[in-house]
Amino acid sequence: MGNLLSPIAGKILEINVKVGQVITEDDEVFIVEAMKMENVVYGDPGAVKEIVVKIGDRVQEGDVLAVIE
Repeated sequence: MGNLLSPIAGKILEINVKVGQVITEDDEVFIVEAMKMENVVYGDPGAVKEIVVKIGDRVQEGDVLAVIE
């Protein structure tokens, strides 16, 4: 179990998972926009327990985006 953290400060553009979904390390979980560039956030293997952010939220580097178990 662990937290999926934002690698950069920016705005959440896409959330590509749902609570309960099983993901792998190759799955594109979030898209974060920073300085007009889209950055893909990949997941750690496990099941999505909670999604902490919503589309349009502003996040800082290291903020929790989702909880993976």
